[in-house]
Amino acid sequence: MRKLLGMTAVAAILGMASYAQAADLKMSHVRPQGATIDVELRAFADEIKSATGGDVNIEIFPASALGDYTTVQERVSVGMVDMATQPVATGVDRRMQISSLPYLVTNWEQAQKVYGRGGILHNTMQELYAEQDITMLAAYPVYFGGISLNVDPINPGDPSKSNGIKVRVPGIKAFQLEGEALGYIPSPLPFSEAFSAIQIGVVDGVMGSGAEGYYASFRDVTKSYIPANTHFEVWYMLISNESLNQLDADDVAVLEKAAEAFETKRWEVAQQDQAKWEKRLADELGTNVVKLTDEQLAAMSAKVQKEVWPEILNDLGQEWGQAILDKVSQQ
Repeated sequence: MRKLLGMTAVAAILGMASYAQAADLKMSHVRPQGATIDVELRAFADEIKSATGGDVNIEIFPASALGDYTTVQERVSVGMVDMATQPVATGVDRRMQISSLPYLVTNWEQAQKVYGRGGILHNTMQELYAEQDITMLAAYPVYFGGISLNVDPINPGDPSKSNGIKVRVPGIKAFQLEGEALGYIPSPLPFSEAFSAIQIGVVDGVMGSGAEGYYASFRDVTKSYIPANTHFEVWYMLISNESLNQLDADDVAVLEKAAEAFETKRWEVAQQDQAKWEKRLADELGTNVVKLTDEQLAAMSAKVQKEVWPEILNDLGQEWGQAILDKVSQQ
C-alpha cells in the first residue's frame, strides 16, 4: 500500500511539473481573420505546438482584438500580452521611427539587405525592442506602402502641388511630415479608427499601409490606390521576455528556429504578394490603381528626403540616426 501511495504521489508530482512547463501564449495581429498574416501565423502556431509536443500553444487574436498595436506593444513590454506580429509603435521610443523612415530603401533587393537578418535595421530593431523587455523573434516584410483614397486623386504624381485631400496617417511623426511633403493634409488616427473615419468623411483616405492592407481592411472605402512607395512596411514578431523566460531551453530553441524559417519564407514571397494585392484591388474591386513613372517616384523620394529626413533625424538624435543611414547606404 505504501509503495502504491508513493508511486501515486510521484505521478502526481510529475504531472504537476509537466503542467507547469506547458505554456499557453496569446499572439496579437492587426489584420482580419483569414488575411494573409492570419493564415501564416496559424500555420506557425500549429508548427510550434507539434514541434514542442504540445508544450507551447499559441492562440491567435486577429483584428486588434487585444488592443490597437500601439497599446499591444506596451502590453507585451510588461507581460500583459505574450506575443504580437505587428507594425512598430514609436510612443515609448522615438528612435523606432527609423524602421518606417520614408524612402529609406527603393527596391526589394536593398530592402532585404537592410531589414533582413544581419541587416542594420534588423539588428537595430532587435536592440530597441530589447530595451523594452521584448525579444524580437523575426522581421516580417509586408510591402512598399501607398495611399488609399475614397475620392479621385489630384496631382498624384506631383509632390510640388497641394491637393487638399485629408488622409489618416499613423501617430508617427515621419508619416505626418511625409503626408505634408507629398501634398496631403495628414490626420493622425489609430489604425482601429481609420475605417469609420473614412466612412463618415472625417478623412478622405489612408496613408501608412499598402495594397494588401487596404484590401484587407479598407476595400469598401478604397476608390483609388496610389502605389507611391511611401515607406517599406515591416512588421516584427515579438514576445514578452516574461513569457519567453517561462519556456524551457528546448522550447525556446524550437520557437527561435521556427521564427527564423517564418521570416525566410516571407522574404521569398513578399514581392509577388504585393503585386497580387495590387491586381486584386483593380480586378475585383474596380479600384483605380494609379500608374506612376520612375521620374514621379524619384521626385517624391527627393522631396521627402530633403524636407522630412532632417526633422526626423533631429527627433531620433542626429548622430545616432545618421550612423544608421550611413550603414544603409553601404548595404
